[in-house]
Amino acid sequence: MALFLLDVFGSASIGVFMRATDEFLMVPNQLPENTIRNLEKWFGIEIIKTNIGGSVLIGSLICANSYGIILPHSVGDEEIAILRRLTDVNIVVMEDSKKTAFGNLILANDYGAIVDPRLKKNEIKVISEALNVEVVPGEIAGLPYVGSLAVATNRGVLAHPLIKPEEEKLLGEILKTPVSVGTINCGIPYIGTGLIGNSHVAVAGSLTTGPELYIIGQALKVAGEK
Repeated sequence: MALFLLDVFGSASIGVFMRATDEFLMVPNQLPENTIRNLEKWFGIEIIKTNIGGSVLIGSLICANSYGIILPHSVGDEEIAILRRLTDVNIVVMEDSKKTAFGNLILANDYGAIVDPRLKKNEIKVISEALNVEVVPGEIAGLPYVGSLAVATNRGVLAHPLIKPEEEKLLGEILKTPVSVGTINCGIPYIGTGLIGNSHVAVAGSLTTGPELYIIGQALKVAGEK
């Protein structure tokens, strides 16, 4: 089973610290080496160590898929240089946006993206070009910070259990994958805060229960993999 449990900096909210795609996994510089070794073993992809604007909250601050990385204006030049050196994807800094938590504002995979409806049209256009996907505004459970309310891979979406039927339909159409509902870390509905994953592997916060893990495995289609 390609489904694992993890703490990061003593916290089960692992999704705020890391961002995974099918091509790479971004983690903070301060992450312990034994944790990085586990992640390398589990994911088998490039591990990129960096901070964003000096912060360890990578998962909250950036959005990424296999085509691009969306960065806040607070990112440093050296951090951008690291990403350019270690990836060959589009790297876009949202210089003209006052917003910074793009990991919370965007839910994306390699097929599409749903974004906070409060983003401006020019911001949505930049995101679409960077990630090379169709981008549409939407909500989950009537809330705008879609990136923290769900996790999307190229094989499935796990979303907040109170997602509305019309929201679920939109996610399925734009992200082109089945949508399931669940929780992480013993009942937390903010899926993005406690779960990372790609097409082959999912890692959940250490407080996630057995029944929650079962739902995650089925939703992201990693339950039968090794």
